[in-house]
Amino acid sequence: MMNHHTPEFDFDLYPTVAGYKATDTSAAAARDITPETGRLRLLVLNDIAAQREHGSTSEEIVERTGVPRVSIQPRTSELRRLGKIVDSGKRRPNPSSGKQAIVWVLRQFKRGGAA
Repeated sequence: MMNHHTPEFDFDLYPTVAGYKATDTSAAAARDITPETGRLRLLVLNDIAAQREHGSTSEEIVERTGVPRVSIQPRTSELRRLGKIVDSGKRRPNPSSGKQAIVWVLRQFKRGGAA
């Protein structure tokens, strides 16, 4: 029988390493993507910066970059945690679901000033 033990996640390292849920498959995926997270965070940050006050939803970033959502969505959480982006307070519908999505902006473009 395979051992599916998952190492404990080190929250002190997040967001410099990819986060994961308490499963062996999630831990493996985080380990595999971590070397790419810096490049992907920069890609996401540059996309959001280019949109200025209009901002970007995760799906909009996916559409513009062609990078899968599973690689983009977690980078927005990491950038938020790092203080690089903020929730603008605006929402736009996701094309895939029609559900409302957070519009991310750089801090200086948040309505009403700094967050």
